[in-house]
Amino acid sequence: MGMKVLSVASEVYPLVKTGGLADVAGALPLALGKLGIEMKTLIPGYPAVMSALRDVAIRMTFDDLLGVSADVLEAKVAGLDLLVLDCPALFDRAGGPYLDTHGHDHFDNWRRFAALSKAGAEIALGNMPGWKPDLVHVHDWQTGLLPAYLRFADTPAIPTVMTIHNIAFQGNFNADIFPQLGLPPHAFDMEGVEYYNQVGYLKAGIQTAWAVTTVSPSYAEEILTPEFGMGLEGLLNRRVSDLHGIVNGIDVDVWNPQSDKDLANHYSVGDLKARRENKRAVEAQFGLVDDDAPLFCVISRLTWQKGVDLIAQSADDLVAMGGKLAVLGSGDAELVNALQAAASRHPGRIGIKVSYDEPLSHLMQAGCDAILIPSRFEPCGLTQLYGLRYGCVPVVSRTGGLNDTVIDANPAALAAKSATGVTFGPVTLDNFKRALRRAVRLHGDTKTWVQMQKQGMKSDVSWEKSAGLYAELYSSLLPKGSH
Repeated sequence: MGMKVLSVASEVYPLVKTGGLADVAGALPLALGKLGIEMKTLIPGYPAVMSALRDVAIRMTFDDLLGVSADVLEAKVAGLDLLVLDCPALFDRAGGPYLDTHGHDHFDNWRRFAALSKAGAEIALGNMPGWKPDLVHVHDWQTGLLPAYLRFADTPAIPTVMTIHNIAFQGNFNADIFPQLGLPPHAFDMEGVEYYNQVGYLKAGIQTAWAVTTVSPSYAEEILTPEFGMGLEGLLNRRVSDLHGIVNGIDVDVWNPQSDKDLANHYSVGDLKARRENKRAVEAQFGLVDDDAPLFCVISRLTWQKGVDLIAQSADDLVAMGGKLAVLGSGDAELVNALQAAASRHPGRIGIKVSYDEPLSHLMQAGCDAILIPSRFEPCGLTQLYGLRYGCVPVVSRTGGLNDTVIDANPAALAAKSATGVTFGPVTLDNFKRALRRAVRLHGDTKTWVQMQKQGMKSDVSWEKSAGLYAELYSSLLPKGSH
């Protein structure tokens, strides 16, 4: 008998996406389906989600879900079995999933995501007719209360897995919301949802889930330290035997250089010359000169975490080394200004587009020679996986998932023909500039560079292996012989 899993997430690709969480929530169910695991995904009914639904069935109705009425709708979209929390009072509004149109947190995020967690807990408890999961998998702080609702419910225990995509985002709220969460008084405790006299949503999930995963083995080690644990390292160390690092994969059907509709030209590992047309298309988009100089790209939130300040400070050096730079992203105004200033100093060598543009990001991976990811911390990172898949050589810091997925072009790896990128650490300006110089030098040796591109394109960046690890983890939490 197949296993049934309820996944609960605040975003899912292709319906709503602000980061890697959406990619994981969208790709993992499809990968697990191939292993015979039936996964339904509960997401909020944002306007973008509601407008994508067709042939909807109402599966459950709440007259009072933390003070609001709501329905759980079932629909199939893009191959995903979705359960949608249709609650206009909480989710039918302008702005993004977490921020309003002015870029501020929605004033009631605590209630919006507590309601999502509570609805998920009710489904897990078997209160939705016709389907009851064997296990629940929740993602990030927005769903962190769900394991707590189950832990403090007077019913048989249901296994829960909590995945941390980025521990920097924790969902901490004033203690005065606690009475409105529908939890028993004793849940406001160190063993429950209390965190430094606040209600901590991520803390609650880490505390009460049966198992905790994060999105790469290196990040699982890093978050046990004060430098990366963001205040939760003590709790994580207490739960270290239940902590697992499973690296993300990517959807290799969506990200396929042989069929990607957003490319100027398709190509394969055996025909890298065909990438050239994509390079020309990127240069045209960014107003860059058309020559054989190494074209570096940045596809990122433009923030300190992502090391974008180092890129801005190195821009003049990169041009002096003979490189070109195309930047796509948005973020901190100061960093955007610094990059725009660099672009105006070096017309034809540096171009920047301040936006989120999924089709253009595909073209850049297919046309640029290398992608820069000097992150100070990176739970997994997906852009380096797209880079590997598309022959866009990653230049990355040795942290988190970047460390786990990119093999440095050191002499031994080059000799063994196993190198897939350039890595550096610790994250300092000097070390980053050295990595850039090394990348430019390697690019000048066409035979070596092509070998690195090919090796990257042969890397297994699919979900297959990781989905197997999740399946094993799920099985280990279920009673023997129950599936």
